[in-house]
Amino acid sequence: MSSLAGVLDDRAGRRGRRSLVWRGGTLARVAQLGERAGKVFMLENLNTAVDHPGVPFARAADTLALAEAVASPHLRMNLDLYHAQIGEGNLIERIQRAGPAIGEVQVADVPGRKEPGTGEINYPAIAQALKGIGYTGVVGLEGRASGDPVQALERFRAAFTAPPHDRLHSAARQEWPPPDTAAKRPLTRR
Repeated sequence: MSSLAGVLDDRAGRRGRRSLVWRGGTLARVAQLGERAGKVFMLENLNTAVDHPGVPFARAADTLALAEAVASPHLRMNLDLYHAQIGEGNLIERIQRAGPAIGEVQVADVPGRKEPGTGEINYPAIAQALKGIGYTGVVGLEGRASGDPVQALERFRAAFTAPPHDRLHSAARQEWPPPDTAAKRPLTRR
């Protein structure tokens, strides 16, 4: 379950953001509720520059610090790479640093919030970094199709499931799998 925390007065700064959430042990109680219900709650980083001005979790580093401070498997980080790229960059380093605190990864390319392969983020390298930390959880596409939605889903799938050699060709050609085989391949995660 993901939840947004609202908008803060800019005068509060990062210290105010943390104290707002920690007042009364809020996050620890949320984690306890998750444990009792067998659920995992996620804290998602957002960006304030383009999409969400004034939100408290504008930096992936702050969101990670909160999740780590609670230290519960029932409160984890939803690492949104679109927002992290806009607000902080260094995505591979963020993935490596967050490691076991990641409960979900969301992707969209920058600029435009479209599918992988349409912007500046090197998603084949991101997929390798996730594999490198042993991440096997959900990778969700949270964006819009740049054109044909089926092709957009194929690009997403290719970025995260193609063998490394094919991923390199995909990034260069933007057409993996070849059009004649695309209809034969199911759009499922392996």
